[in-house]
Order: sequence, then C-alpha cells, then structure tokens
Amino acid sequence: MKKILSVLLVLTFCLALFAACDAGYDGWFGNFAFSPEMDKDDNYQFEEIIENPFVSATDEPNSYFSLDRNTASYSLMRRQIEMGLKLNSGSVRLEEYINYFKYDYARPTGDDALAMSGSVFDCPWNADHKLLTIGVAAEEVTFANAKPNNIVFLIDTSGSMDWNDRLPLIQQSFTMLLDYLGDEDVISIVTYAGDSRVALEGARGIEKTRIANVLQDLMPEGSTNGSGGIQKAYAVAEKYFINGGNNRVILATDGDFNVGISSKDGLNSLISSKRDSGIYLSVLGVGMYNTNDVTMETLARNGNGNYAYLDSVSEARKVLVEELQGTINVVAKDAKIGVEFNPEVVSKYRLIGYDTKLLTQEQFEDAATDAGEIGSGHTVTAVYELELKDGATGKIADAEIRYKVPDNDSDDTNDVSKSITHEFTTDDYTGAPSNDSLFISCVVEYGLILRESDYRGNASFDSLVSRLNSISAYVDADQFKAEFVEIVKKAQTIYSEE
Repeated sequence: MKKILSVLLVLTFCLALFAACDAGYDGWFGNFAFSPEMDKDDNYQFEEIIENPFVSATDEPNSYFSLDRNTASYSLMRRQIEMGLKLNSGSVRLEEYINYFKYDYARPTGDDALAMSGSVFDCPWNADHKLLTIGVAAEEVTFANAKPNNIVFLIDTSGSMDWNDRLPLIQQSFTMLLDYLGDEDVISIVTYAGDSRVALEGARGIEKTRIANVLQDLMPEGSTNGSGGIQKAYAVAEKYFINGGNNRVILATDGDFNVGISSKDGLNSLISSKRDSGIYLSVLGVGMYNTNDVTMETLARNGNGNYAYLDSVSEARKVLVEELQGTINVVAKDAKIGVEFNPEVVSKYRLIGYDTKLLTQEQFEDAATDAGEIGSGHTVTAVYELELKDGATGKIADAEIRYKVPDNDSDDTNDVSKSITHEFTTDDYTGAPSNDSLFISCVVEYGLILRESDYRGNASFDSLVSRLNSISAYVDADQFKAEFVEIVKKAQTIYSEE
C-alpha cells in the first residue's frame, strides 16, 4: 500500500509539473510564454513620465534636451502587444518608438559628424496644429576603417535570469555577435549574481570557440549584486584598454538588482563616476516578469551609452549585428539640442517625447554637461507639435545641436565640441509630407493612444491605420516598418476590448 501511495504521489507531482510547464513553455525547449496573469503592471518598475506640456513661445521661446537613440521602450511594447497586454503608460517613451526606425535623412558632409534637416506639415490629430520634425543623421563608419574593440560582456547570472527569454537568449545573442568581431578584438566576460567573477578575460576575437564555450557554460543562481558586477567589468575593461579604440561594457540583465547598490540615485552616482574613463556602456534588457526598466534606463542614460530591449533573437540580430557599427562606434558624444522658437510666428509648442531628458539653458551651454551619444549611421528624430499664429510667415525656429567628437582615450578633457545649426521657416511647410514624415506621425499617434495622453486630441486607431495604408509600398519595403503595421492592428484589437 505504501508503495502504491508513493507511486501515486510521484505521478501526481509529475502531472502537476507537466501542467505547469505546458502553461509556461512552448515545449520543454521552447521560449517561455508568460500569461497575462503573470504579467501584472506592479511587477514592472518604470520611471514616472510627466508629459511635456504646451509652452507659450512668447513666455518661453527656448527648448533644450539631450539626444540619444535608445530603443528599449519600443521592443518592450512589441512583446507586450504580442502577448495581448495593455501597457503601463510609464513604459511609453515616445522618442524611443520614433527612433527605433531608420529614416532617409541627408547625411553629413565635410568634417561634421551629424547633419540636421526637417519638415513642417499638418498634425493628423489636431487640425489647428502643425508638426515640426527635426531629423538628425550621423556619419557612417565602415568595417574597413573601424577601430579595434575592447568589449566586456557583463552578464547577469542571478536566479531571476532562469528563463529561456533571459540568460539563454543572452547566450545566443552574444554568441551570434562573435562572428562579426575582428580577430584582434579583445573580449572578456564578467558575471554577477550574489557576487561577481571574471569568467574570461583578454581573449582575442579569433578565439570564437573558446569564448562561445564560456558563454554556454554560464548558469543562473543566487541574488543580484549588479553594482559589484559593474565595478568589476569596468576594472577589466580598463586593464585591456585600447587607446584610440572602442572600449565598451555591454551589460545584459533584467535589471533586478537586489544586493549592493540598488537605488536609482546610488546607481546614478556609481555609473556617473565611470563615464569619464573613456569606456562606454550599452545596456541590453531582457525578460518580462519582475523587469526593472528604471535601473536599466538609469544606467544607460548616465553611462555614456545606449539601451535596447531584446524580446527575441531577431531583435538581438538587429541590435548586435545589423546595427553593430552604430552600437559600438560613437561618432557624437554628449549630443544635445536647443530650439529657439520665433514668437512672431509660433503661438505655442510642445516637445513630443524626451520627457525625461530635458536640459536647462545653462546645461545646454555648459560643455561639461553629460548628454546623449549617437552612433555611426544612426538617425535620431525630434517632433514638436506647434500652433502657428494666423497668417504669420517667416522663421519658425532656429535649432542648434552641440556635440563632442570622441577621441577614444581615457581622458575626455580633449574632446572637441562642435555645433551645427538649421533654420525652419513657414516655407518648409508642405501639404504633401514625405513618406518618412507620414510614418513618423503614425508612430507618434500610436504612442499617444497607448499613453492615453492628455494631448492625443482626435488620435484614433482608424486614422492611424488609414494613413499607414496610404504608404503601404513604403512600409512594405522595410521589415520593421511592415511589422509595425501588424503591431498596430493587434493593439487596436486589444484596446477596443471592453
């Protein structure tokens, strides 16, 4: 009888285990699939976003903010929509939606690392307003003249990474990246859980099998001492520092720091003390449940780096392969923009997005102010919603971008500050905006709807889908823009449900 009861207990346990796995996995070796019940808003940690308001051009004609090309908010949204979830409004950083895509902006010429252009056209969700887009394009660095790389993979191996969409995705992503590194590039691997350790240091790019084996042998366990890992990763990067090269720590984590320095202010102070070392930081976020977006965005914003979210192998390929040169080759450091509106023409204006990246005039004019980084070949876009004065013509605004040309050594005091300017006038207005402009307006409208923005006016999914259909050939020519159309349609279904 005891044996029979024991067998029954084991069978019951196994059946329960299979049921749990069936609910959580697409097969034993498939991707973990979270259910909406596991994915409540309070499992996330997002920074509160207060949307930029409309500002009187007479009372406050100047607008300043930091430029960068983070994209994490968009790919995180994509995953949530694919799972049938509505978004926490704090997760919607509109500039990251816009900047996820490439646009056909004029490239810089001569010695400039950046070029600026733009357009003025009717605002789709408010017939009384116009949209001003400011497009920035960076020079492109080719593989032929690329600088040598000193890269430290800093990998979170804590217990919270024990899902197929976390550590296994990171292992696959970094292994894929190896094929695109030079034979003489220097690769190190630092891991952290309850403590941090150096799993590999000073390997050469030609040792791809050795590096891949170390990556695949990593196992998740323990708590999360992220700050200890950061300190060790920077120490290793400094040990193998390449003068005139690209020196970078690539942190992959779900952001769930729970040992060591874990507060936003503490991490801000830690990473800010490292950014003058000449070593840049990229942050790759993974996972859904218990994901700490605040931590990852804070690290990227204050560490002279960028922040992307990996929701799939496809996204990893986009970030680490297709955009590799832009990711590791920074051509404009501490990039910031100042826009001065003409109150004779502009009644009021509102900056769309960049809500957490505003600067004061003093910060804009201070060459020591830390701002954003723009990589090789990247495009960055800013959008303003404007109310123009009836019948007024002439200059709408003057825009100035200030940035530094990185000298890629550990002493930033010699970085060269440069400036480019552009004037926007009512002659720039067009009733037939370009496909790029129309698509950007669609992305903005979509974000306003998801945010349930106070400034969404007449924004609607129907209007959005109609405009996307009007540029179908343009959209279909880019796989990511074509994917956006499908995401919008799925979101329309989700948000129309009562």
